[in-house]
Amino acid sequence: MELILSAILVFISTSIDYLVVLTLIFSTISERKHRAVYLGQYLGTAVLVSFSALAASMLNFIPQDWLIGFLGLIPLGLGIRAIFVDEDIDDDEVEEQLASQQTEAAAVFALTLALGGDNLGVYIPYFTGMSVSELLIVCLVFAIGVFLLCYGSKQLADVPMIGEVVERYEKVIVPVVFIGLGLYIMWENGTFQYMWQWLQ
Repeated sequence: MELILSAILVFISTSIDYLVVLTLIFSTISERKHRAVYLGQYLGTAVLVSFSALAASMLNFIPQDWLIGFLGLIPLGLGIRAIFVDEDIDDDEVEEQLASQQTEAAAVFALTLALGGDNLGVYIPYFTGMSVSELLIVCLVFAIGVFLLCYGSKQLADVPMIGEVVERYEKVIVPVVFIGLGLYIMWENGTFQYMWQWLQ
């Protein structure tokens, strides 16, 4: 249950920017093209998760857990950065990206990867140390999350001024979850305990 809950929090924290983008996309394309948006988001997420899982598997060869815990500094840093750096999504850039691609699926796939830097910074330390069965559970949660993300974005596309509301909450949720996740990774791997013993 703890694993599922953490997977949900990780997915939500790394998907808020996608919520803004997908809401914009759904509001600018016809309904017959909606399936292509789902496909592009699934493909992009699959690539990000696969790359992160591969990188995390290499880090599993590190003998000391407390060393792995230092990877928690990545989401911790991303969370602190999100407090001080305002990175609003440019609607014009999204529409230009859509127009430059041959299909909506390719456009969403490209946008998913382009916005995936933070995802990698969170997924890699999060996946490190997981067993195959745990990773499969997380992937299942993410797969359900992608569907709900796309479906929710499609519904929000019909609500006026929703983008502004989403962006406002994004500035609160993302830093809190990222910082919490970074601290959790460091605590879970005994990094804080090791540092405390080293200082004594």
